[in-house]
Amino acid sequence: MAKTFDSTLSRRDFGKLATVGLAATGAGGTVLSSGPAAAALPKVIGRAADLPAATGRRIVVVGGGWSGLTVAKYLKIQDPELDVVLIERRATFMSHPMSGLWIAGVTDLESLTYSYLDAARNNAYIYFNAALIDIDRTARKAYTDQGWLAYDDLVLAPGVDYDYASFGITDPHAVNILKTSYPAGYVSGSEHITLRNKVLNFKGGVFALTAPPGIYRCSATPYERACMIASVFKRDGIKGKVLLIDPRQEPAVEAEGFLSAFSELYGDFIDYMPSTVIEGIDVENKIITSGFDDLAFDDGAIYPRIRGARLLEHLGFVDPDSAQKEAAIDPLTYNARSGGKNEANIYIAGDCRPMPFSKSGQTARTEAMYLAKLIAGRAKGREIAWESPHTLCYSVVNTLPIEGIMVSGKYKLDPASGQWAHHENFSVNERDEAKGSKAFAWAKDHLQDMFG
Repeated sequence: MAKTFDSTLSRRDFGKLATVGLAATGAGGTVLSSGPAAAALPKVIGRAADLPAATGRRIVVVGGGWSGLTVAKYLKIQDPELDVVLIERRATFMSHPMSGLWIAGVTDLESLTYSYLDAARNNAYIYFNAALIDIDRTARKAYTDQGWLAYDDLVLAPGVDYDYASFGITDPHAVNILKTSYPAGYVSGSEHITLRNKVLNFKGGVFALTAPPGIYRCSATPYERACMIASVFKRDGIKGKVLLIDPRQEPAVEAEGFLSAFSELYGDFIDYMPSTVIEGIDVENKIITSGFDDLAFDDGAIYPRIRGARLLEHLGFVDPDSAQKEAAIDPLTYNARSGGKNEANIYIAGDCRPMPFSKSGQTARTEAMYLAKLIAGRAKGREIAWESPHTLCYSVVNTLPIEGIMVSGKYKLDPASGQWAHHENFSVNERDEAKGSKAFAWAKDHLQDMFG
């Protein structure tokens, strides 16, 4: 029986939601350019949004992922007098953390799915179901497809987009095939549903998974997901093998624990290919080209390199030194940077950040707690000392019984070199049931805190 760690929707209610579609990709919506097009916006969307008048200093948060949800809640905790609005175009939240266990049938979909309305009601802020179009920095207005609203401070947490060009694929037709037929499954919603259906309906052969180069969302997930899919093949007697292609010499995190699981639990079901760089993909014939060989596959989930959400480019907030087009921000205050200067009332946080922090739920969440404290403090004329985010990840590697491994760490900046380093970092690679149970407890505690 599938294990559950929380439930906010009944099966009947969720079935109704699933019928009309769960979520769109990304977190904040799309934008027009913030240059000359901004002048035409009042003609396109000339009315104010249908929202209550601000009752205090209004903080607008764009993007309802782990970062945006946490900022919105903790702003109200830090200062209940703040007026907080969360702009999110999705109607339903689905958690990426723990989704691998749902794909393997170990937990319920209800445990991953939550209501933005509940989060707003329970935490005393406003949920505005809309998509951001542009901002007017001078007038401090955020334009959405549901009207504009004024802000005193703006927090952008738009997340990331996929970069299929990193695989040498730029043809829109080929990109569309990859997105629809072999979705990566790292943007919550439809991708996860499609991937689960693929795994449960797989008839055998090679199921390809890829770990992208660079820093990517959820460092442990490609390896955990390989274990979860292999566990289904093993449990259900499917004559299939997971082909995990990784440009690194070993797993990005918890290497010893994952390699042990690959060999001891899934020797007949996982073919791990480290130090393998993908140079191209023939989507029509299902061939992955690497520097060593051509690799045929029958099905799979192709995860390309990620980049900062394209919203940042439209708004002019991309770090010019970032190969992955991440946000241009002050690394200690998260103020957006434009033209080499900080934007005093605009902040950017979450997975689009340029610092080499883990792009994980726990990291985004603890980072957001600090940012909420900073913004609330500044509203009262106080500066807040920087606090490191905390990366904590429990990775489930076995389902019978449920066993896990873990990694924990913080970060520090060397003022002289400007380089970041790990701080208080450690991992526990011996798998056991205790860490498997802690994975569920971690999810329950964090999701309930964001929505309860």
